[in-house]
Amino acid sequence: MTPRERFLKTFRGETTDRVPVTLFICDQGHFINQVYPEVDPADYLTLQLKVIEIQEQLGVDVFVRVLYGLNDPLSIHTGGLNVSRQTADWEVSTETIHKENTVVQRSTIRTPGGTLTQDYSISEIRPGTFVYACTKKPIHSPADLEIAVQYEPPMPDSYPAKAREHIQILKKAVGESGIVGSWTPHGPFNNASLLVDHERLYSLFLTDYEFYEKLMNFAMNRILDYTRAMDDAGVDVHCVGGNVPGGFLGRRTYDQYILPFERKYIQFVQQRGTPAMYHNCGQIMNLVESYKDLGVRVVEPFSPPPLGDADLKRAKQLVGDAYVILGGVDQVNVLQQGTVEQIRRTTEETLEIGKPGGRFILQSADFLEYGTPLENLEAYVQTALEHAGY
Repeated sequence: MTPRERFLKTFRGETTDRVPVTLFICDQGHFINQVYPEVDPADYLTLQLKVIEIQEQLGVDVFVRVLYGLNDPLSIHTGGLNVSRQTADWEVSTETIHKENTVVQRSTIRTPGGTLTQDYSISEIRPGTFVYACTKKPIHSPADLEIAVQYEPPMPDSYPAKAREHIQILKKAVGESGIVGSWTPHGPFNNASLLVDHERLYSLFLTDYEFYEKLMNFAMNRILDYTRAMDDAGVDVHCVGGNVPGGFLGRRTYDQYILPFERKYIQFVQQRGTPAMYHNCGQIMNLVESYKDLGVRVVEPFSPPPLGDADLKRAKQLVGDAYVILGGVDQVNVLQQGTVEQIRRTTEETLEIGKPGGRFILQSADFLEYGTPLENLEAYVQTALEHAGY
């Protein structure tokens, strides 16, 4: 069975020869910058090809998650309104401010309905590794939201062809060695958090539901065309962010105020058969059963303590055959900082819990950090392949 077949059959809940074994490698900075420091961090396609290369060298089932170069404008994934395009009714002026290791792009958006402002920050946390975020959100009131709804430019007509070309290059490079996934725009609540301050969003459904409902619908509708284009490009799986409405909100709150919007988006994502993988890298146990109602095909990454609160054994019992669990080995305290003996023990234990009943993928819990020793990853891969068979 090829790695590609192994992944796709697992996504469908079918029997495979062994558990898929992979690694989460970010396609800019962090670990990929460690092993290929000579590659320009803005050369996204080359970096993604290097993600494939290092996974093949390590011997895992290749899973490349495409973010950079595909999510263009990057604001649809990391925050803020689209200030990379202008129209007659969406006039953008941007001032660039340098603050030590951070570049702030301060934008003023003028429309017939009023003016919006936002700050978008790019911080280089170490050479070649960047963090992107909207640090001053553009929407503060229903009036601001109405301006965005009315005037934000849609996806450019050139985007679908560009996305397809990008994905097809990567799929050709991967071949039968694995799969190509896209960091498809987040679920609606995550998307709303890119436009409105978190502090307000976490209570908005209680204080002003009408504003909240319109915000959530806008946060979803503005990215549907991009989602469809990524699907048309031929991705094998859609990675959908769902970490902002984490388990700390509680199941009752999630089910009542967040789940209906998230489920609607997941239905859209999966309507043509491509599976969605819902990503919650923090508190997850309170929502394990809620995700059954989400209708998603895969949930990840079930980060163990102290990074998260995942109890993989309990999660397997609760989930049954409702969705595939992508379960992780701690990428910091084990893979980066642990001993080879600890890595072998943890990898074997994680597999033994995850294997019964199938519907399980083994992976580093989140993206590999800079400074992760290659010998640690080799121990993880060797141990996993020794114990992954059904």
